[in-house]
Amino acid sequence: MDAGSSAGEKPDAGYDYRKSVHRKYMFAAALAVIAVVSVFLDLYCTTYNYMSLDQFFKAIFTPDRATDINVRIIRNIQAPIAVIGILCGATFGFAGAVMQTMLNNPLASPYTLGISSGASLGAAIAIAFGASALSIGVLAVPLSAFCFSMIICLFIFLIAKRQSFNATILILAGVGIVQLFSALQSMLQYFIDSETLRNITFWTMGSLEKATWQIDGLIAGLFLISFIILYRKAWLLTAMRLGDNKARSLGIDVSKLRRNMFVLISVLTAGTVSFVGAIGFIGIVAPHISRMIVGEDQRYLLLTSALLGACILEFADILSKTISVGIVYPIGIITAIIGLPFYFSLLLRKKKAIV
Repeated sequence: MDAGSSAGEKPDAGYDYRKSVHRKYMFAAALAVIAVVSVFLDLYCTTYNYMSLDQFFKAIFTPDRATDINVRIIRNIQAPIAVIGILCGATFGFAGAVMQTMLNNPLASPYTLGISSGASLGAAIAIAFGASALSIGVLAVPLSAFCFSMIICLFIFLIAKRQSFNATILILAGVGIVQLFSALQSMLQYFIDSETLRNITFWTMGSLEKATWQIDGLIAGLFLISFIILYRKAWLLTAMRLGDNKARSLGIDVSKLRRNMFVLISVLTAGTVSFVGAIGFIGIVAPHISRMIVGEDQRYLLLTSALLGACILEFADILSKTISVGIVYPIGIITAIIGLPFYFSLLLRKKKAIV
């Protein structure tokens, strides 16, 4: 009788596990569908004032039956902006999930290490000194932003290396860098004219408006490479959530893994931020919502965090264009308005120490 009961329990346990996995995949599939729909909604919200719904669908699906100007507007101007919203949102959501795992800190995000501050200062210097007038033209600002971001990453890397990539040291070093670079940027802005200050302010607030298919391709390449590499190490990342000591007891070289994760996420985030500016809170909000639904298993958390980040940023982009007719607000403002309440709710609910 007992043997029969035991045998009967195994299918139930297996069924519960399969049901749980099915629920997680369904959540990921739903997010993917929402992300695709949000791209079309984003495109339509930017064209409905001068293009009918019929003309809109013709320009996308049957360009030979649409006017040349409509096709150009949709495919060459608006589509790269909508697509970069998906790519950047996925990047920030994915990077935030990895950072929270790497640092074992629920409030960690790519900005915790000062990567965004480095990009902001680099862009501010390029704009203030007219680097965009050089032969490299429009690439001057993102190139300067990327270089300063990587300088910050190298500096923090050297500090953390001396401490065996201790999570607390990484966080504290990042906080110090953020304060230093914010002060340097404020000092720079004190001496420039109002027009240049306005350009710097708009960049640091974040914007997708300068997207091109070339930029989209670059960010997509960085994201796919990073995602594939880290997704293949999903079980190692899951083990890290148990704590460094338990992870080491499983034979994991925690310091080496954290170092590799740091380098990869730094390059990914710096490359993305250098083109779109500082867009905050996606890296905090998306992983936390995903974790509440799929748990700590990184196989599902990394995927759903990326998809949810893509959805959040895409809908934030839609809001930035529809709040006022004819005005596109910096998307960083929208994500801050959405993310700040969630951020403070996490602070108030967190019972354990943050660091």
